[in-house]
Amino acid sequence: MKIVNFDDPFAFSAKVEPILSENEDVFSLFNGVLQSIKAGMMEEPFMATAELEGNVIALFQMTPPFPLNMIFTDEQHMDSAIDGLADYLLSHNIPIPSIISLKPWAERFADRWTAKTHHSSKIIMDQGLYRLDKVDETLEKSPGIRRLAQESDKPLLEKWHQGFIADTRMPEVTSEQAAEWVERTVQRQEIVLWEDHGIPVACAKQARPSQNSVSVSFVYTPPEHRRNGYARTLVADFSADLLNKYQFCMLYTDMLNPTSNKIYQEIGYRKIADSVQLGFEVKENC
Repeated sequence: MKIVNFDDPFAFSAKVEPILSENEDVFSLFNGVLQSIKAGMMEEPFMATAELEGNVIALFQMTPPFPLNMIFTDEQHMDSAIDGLADYLLSHNIPIPSIISLKPWAERFADRWTAKTHHSSKIIMDQGLYRLDKVDETLEKSPGIRRLAQESDKPLLEKWHQGFIADTRMPEVTSEQAAEWVERTVQRQEIVLWEDHGIPVACAKQARPSQNSVSVSFVYTPPEHRRNGYARTLVADFSADLLNKYQFCMLYTDMLNPTSNKIYQEIGYRKIADSVQLGFEVKENC
């Protein structure tokens, strides 16, 4: 078994996209990030495969500071692939603050990584991966309209971005980083707002488009506008529009937030997998 590191995203894509296409919904995050790498939107990505006798048994991808994503195509040789990757990362001094993958795969990696490094693992987010093929047309809608985010919305969206990060327990960002993120997404026309009587009350974002799918993310309602159904109405309306361009939509949910999971199921999203993001830190007694 050997780890093959790729500097050329197109060479990496040629190797892994046939595998990703077999489970485009479950592997939507990996595939979407890969498309961003190919478009030159990510700096210094880590891209690698684990290969055994000419066969790809695992795929790895990381765009710092985001987590390492991993896919295993041969679970019989999963431990060998994990050990090979761990040795490669350690020997090349490549840090991994966190990982994201299907829950059994992530937990197996964490067990072997902590044994090698004496780092402890912790759950950053226990996630459900949902897929939508058709919006429930009987869903009751909240008042308002959907519109594309504009330049004048950027100060508000920067504040909401910080609120979203706090709610989802994601790594903190500076005000400058939030402003840069909002600037990029508004320019790309990725963010939509729900507006009630001229007041923005919720937002959502499209992300990681692939050949047949697109993800919905950054679903946020500020505290003062919650419990009015705005986010559910916006996601339903936005998803229905996206389904005119893509075969299906994807999104990740926080499994510790039963409200959001219930909302998405009411829209028509169905959970297809359990995912988890795990972080690592040095054990105190080491």
